Amino acid sequence: MRPDVLNPLFAETETLDGVGPKLKKPLGRLGLTRIRDLDYHLPERFVTRRAVGNIDEAGEGEQIVVKLTVTEHRASRSPRAPYRVLAQDAIGNILALTYFGRASYTAKKQLPVSETRWVAGRLERFGDMLQIVHPDHVLEEGGESLQRLCEPVYRLSEGLTQPKVAGLVEQALERTPELPEWIDASQLDKEEWPAWRDALVLAHKGENKAARDRLAYDELLANSLALMLVRADNRKRRGQALQGDGSYRGRLELSFPLTGAQKRSIAEIEGDMAQEAPMLRLLQGDVGAGKTVVALEAMLIAVEAGAQAALLAPTEILARQHYESLRRMAEPTGAHVALLTGRDKGRAREATLMGLLDGSVDIVVGTHAIFQDKVAYRNLAMVVIDEQHRFGVGQRLMLASKGKRAPHVLAMTATPIPRTLTLAQYGELDVSKLDELPPGRQAIDTVVMGQDKIGPLVDRLTAQIAEGRQAYWVCPMVRELDRPEEIAAAEARYSALKERFGKDVVLVHGQLAPEIKDAAMERFASGDAKLLVATTVIEVGVDVPNATLMVIEQAERFGLAQLHQLRGRVGRGSEKSFCVLLHGENLSETAQERLKLMRQTQDGFLLAEEDLRLRGGGELLGTRQSGDTPFTVASLDQITQLLPKAYDDARLLMERDGGLEGKRGEAARVLLYLFERDYGVRTLRGG
Repeated sequence: MRPDVLNPLFAETETLDGVGPKLKKPLGRLGLTRIRDLDYHLPERFVTRRAVGNIDEAGEGEQIVVKLTVTEHRASRSPRAPYRVLAQDAIGNILALTYFGRASYTAKKQLPVSETRWVAGRLERFGDMLQIVHPDHVLEEGGESLQRLCEPVYRLSEGLTQPKVAGLVEQALERTPELPEWIDASQLDKEEWPAWRDALVLAHKGENKAARDRLAYDELLANSLALMLVRADNRKRRGQALQGDGSYRGRLELSFPLTGAQKRSIAEIEGDMAQEAPMLRLLQGDVGAGKTVVALEAMLIAVEAGAQAALLAPTEILARQHYESLRRMAEPTGAHVALLTGRDKGRAREATLMGLLDGSVDIVVGTHAIFQDKVAYRNLAMVVIDEQHRFGVGQRLMLASKGKRAPHVLAMTATPIPRTLTLAQYGELDVSKLDELPPGRQAIDTVVMGQDKIGPLVDRLTAQIAEGRQAYWVCPMVRELDRPEEIAAAEARYSALKERFGKDVVLVHGQLAPEIKDAAMERFASGDAKLLVATTVIEVGVDVPNATLMVIEQAERFGLAQLHQLRGRVGRGSEKSFCVLLHGENLSETAQERLKLMRQTQDGFLLAEEDLRLRGGGELLGTRQSGDTPFTVASLDQITQLLPKAYDDARLLMERDGGLEGKRGEAARVLLYLFERDYGVRTLRGG
């Protein structure tokens, strides 16, 4: 149950004065549905104004507050022309207050001739006259104008204004109670942070680093604590201790020796699976580092111990691909591998379901379908999750309920993640890293060129295809946006290439029906089609050893980690492979640096750290926009700087301060509910 002290914060915004159905919609679009949301709707920036005695003291372009006396209203016959109110400052300078459109009605009401008003806004020049266009504030003598010298600027949606949001935030803060302190006293003193409620008030008033950092730290602490509680709970659960005898693994016939990193990771996994507490481990491996072999070894340990294993993939295409490669590799061992997706119907599906129930299927590969209620297992004891970032903590917990006892879980990701964000996303998991590439993997030559070189590039592509090779062509958008000349949409590029290559080209993007997408992928994977034009849906997984050229159009629009992922689609066979990064005309410095780094290195972990430095963690976890993390309050800089501290503090609370018992523990409980990381608390009560 949510602690009572938080009830005022979780009251709906409709309980505030002035919020009716009309305002509820735009507030909802910003996610502002409760008092708590308004408290945390922190300003994006502040407008700082200077109070001046007259306009001679101010500079053009400056934000000012000045006292003026209205002298004249000037309207034009044309409704499109501006409406001007002339006013005089204390020493007789004339200034125009300029309004467009319907705003003139406001001007007539607010600025009667001969009256004195405080006016706030940006001083600009128009011809030989100084003016303020659409003043931010016009206040009567004795108003609160000078308190508006520093004013917050909030993110808005259509139907909201700055004063409206500021007023609602003010009401929300008035209703916000004091909460017990969850941060260790010595930490508060050392950082000189204010108390929680004071920090909220200060963060809305002006640039205040201490207040902002304190609020970010709270969020990071809540996240770290929740993940630690999940982890501690997992350690208390009883799984099955699985020890293999090597009988299946000994029959594997791999065409290459395992790397040191693979052997190390397999040993770590084997050690975890031998314990009764279920394994929760993340396997981070660069594209092509050999995660599938490690996963197969782990699943075969379960099979040797008389249990079943499952591999969960995020898409149907990936599930089929994993199934093919695992079935091929496992064939000499005698382990029975089956496929189960939502599209399987009829007898084949029934046979797989029966095999899972009677235990004759050892390893099942599939999409979420493998965890539907109708799917029952004889003894599921090991689960591998591919592309872990597609599954949140909630889903990871759901998996734990499928076996008779909690299964061992190995999560895999090909997205190299910097340490800070690993803590943020996967704080409840132990981490194994595959940081070596298998022998024989060739370096991929990366070339950067302007969009104007497409002609010669297509000629080069023609030669590749004539030699029997295949290629990818990746575009960033599906439909053309406002400026079609800037955006080479996948569909437009496909049409252009189809004229040249005819039936050899296929198109895949996220808006196609799954069966059409799968059929196109199938044609390409089988070698029937030679060129695949796609959006980033191909980023994860598809494995076509015969593809030796990757063209990425408007490469400057992608994050480093994503470019690296896409590049890793080629270079999977024995032939030399190339990646061409096409860019538009005006490259920002950051974009130039990104493309240069792509030329210089193929180390995914290094690129991930650089990505974090260059653009914020947006692209690290898939195709999300810059700065997108599991956090709404903490910025990327704050995550990098404060998360390790918050993580250590959470560990201290769990290990030294008695967890969620005791005074600080009670406060920490309030924190978990405040940030809705209450799954952490739920695990304490047995899920």
